[in-house]
Amino acid sequence: MFKFFRKNELVEKNDKQELKKIPTHVAIIMDGNGRWAKKRNMPRIKGHYEGMQTVKKITKYASKLGVEYLTLYAFSTENWARPKEEVSYLMDLPEKMFSSFMPELMENNVKVEVIGVVEKLPENTRKAVNDAIENTKNNTGLKLIFALNYGSKDEMLRAIKQITKDVQDNKYSIDEISEEHVSQNLFTSNTPDPDLLIRTSGEQRISNFLLWQIAYSEFLFTKVAWPDFTEEEFYKALLEYQSRDRRFGGLNED
Repeated sequence: MFKFFRKNELVEKNDKQELKKIPTHVAIIMDGNGRWAKKRNMPRIKGHYEGMQTVKKITKYASKLGVEYLTLYAFSTENWARPKEEVSYLMDLPEKMFSSFMPELMENNVKVEVIGVVEKLPENTRKAVNDAIENTKNNTGLKLIFALNYGSKDEMLRAIKQITKDVQDNKYSIDEISEEHVSQNLFTSNTPDPDLLIRTSGEQRISNFLLWQIAYSEFLFTKVAWPDFTEEEFYKALLEYQSRDRRFGGLNED
């Protein structure tokens, strides 16, 4: 289920392998920006800047390949505990990114969406995000979803509270509560569950990301840090996904 790619490892005959099974939804835990910078004796914010450049590259490439949804774990509810200077820089990144990336988003027909508790973000961050959503709302291509101030436990707790309220309001009974009721009350209610979850930089954990939604996702952990994650690495990840046999708890009929 899990696979590592060494940084310079090439998939054998990569140039001859064709992608025949494109995942509808790819989710990525973009890890390793800080370690990437530290390894080069640079400040952590330099790693985040380079990570932003990778977001641009992978977004355009995913769109080109025909991926329909790309969800990026940009800032978790736990990330507020990081140094103040780093958090401040991360809150300014959306404005920096969208101001330079918007023409390409429009050119590639990419629609920006956000999951998480956006109302608790700083005003300038909210404005940058909301402007990007508004500017791309009529685009019909790849849905680029940023998880901002997002935590899956918080998301599920909110869903539980809403379901409890619905029961109290006699919209349905406790016995009628189904998985569908939970899914409909998550931030991702209008998005299919991820087919493939990628985490960069070698860590093998989920970090409170889409816990409900990845029940049957394929996982791929790569040692490549996010700033070094190229289009080729993304292609290799999709080749690996293509080789998987997704059974969703069942058996392979073969």
